[in-house]
Amino acid sequence: MASIKNLKKDINYTLGDIISYVSEKMQGSADRKQGEAVIDETIETFDALIAQVHAKAENKKAHFKQVSADLEAKALALIEKANAL
Repeated sequence: MASIKNLKKDINYTLGDIISYVSEKMQGSADRKQGEAVIDETIETFDALIAQVHAKAENKKAHFKQVSADLEAKALALIEKANAL
């Protein structure tokens, strides 16, 4: 990762895209509770990842690589849940 700023942008854009995708899928559906649950989980994931970025670490490079890997794994799980709606 080039910088903390870019990592934060990646987190913001990725999870923001997931929220907008879920919102679009919810417009035509009658059951909104599942979609709202996915959106709530996405927001919780955002908060957790930003807190993880700001956590102190001895090896910053390894720490930020782990945050990036966590973002990818959690985003894929959220996308699978969104596709199941």
